[in-house]
Amino acid sequence: MRFEHLGAGPRIHPTAVVAATAVISGDVEIGPDCQILHGAVITAEGGAITLGSNVIVMENALIRATSTNPVHIADHVLVGPMASVSGAVIEEEVFLATGTRVFNGARIGARSEVRINAVVHLRTTLPADTTVPIAWVAVGDPLQILPPDRHDEIWAAQRELDFPGYVFGLDRETPDLMVQLTERYGRSLARHADDRRVD
Repeated sequence: MRFEHLGAGPRIHPTAVVAATAVISGDVEIGPDCQILHGAVITAEGGAITLGSNVIVMENALIRATSTNPVHIADHVLVGPMASVSGAVIEEEVFLATGTRVFNGARIGARSEVRINAVVHLRTTLPADTTVPIAWVAVGDPLQILPPDRHDEIWAAQRELDFPGYVFGLDRETPDLMVQLTERYGRSLARHADDRRVD
C-alpha cells in the first residue's frame, strides 16, 4: 500500500519489488532492484527516506524518518525481519539482523554488522567494519559496545545522549514528561488523517 503524506508520495524504481502488504508512506524513494517484503513499513514522518540500490527490507521491518532526522540507506544493505531504523544513516553493505534497533541520529559505517536484537542508540556512530554482537548495545561518543548486563554503563552513556530532548524536544526532568510527550507526538502523528492512498 502506498500513501501520500504531507503532500509527498513514494517514488519507486520500476525494477524494485514491493510486496502488496508493505506500507510505503510519504517522501520515500526506493532505488533499483530493492526488495520490500510483506509487512514492512517505510514511513516518512516529515523527513525524507532514500534507499539506494539492492536494498532488502524484510518482513515486518520498520523504517521511519522524522523532520529532524531523515533516513538514508545506501546500496546493498539488508534490513532483517522485525528490525527498526529510525532517523539514521546506513552506509553501504551493512547487515542489520533480525530484531535490531537503530535510533535517531545514528550512523552505521560501511560493511558493519549489527547482529540479532542488538541496539545502536541515538547519535551513535559505528565506524566502518564494526560488529555489534548479538543483543549488545552500541552507545555514546566515544563509542562503547556493551553487553546488556552492563545496564549502569549503558544508562550513563545513554543519559548524556538525551533521548527525550533530542527526539521530542522535552526535558527528561519534566514532571509530566509522558503526558507532554504523548500529546505532542500524537498531534504530529494525527497528520496521517489526511493521507491519501495512491495505489
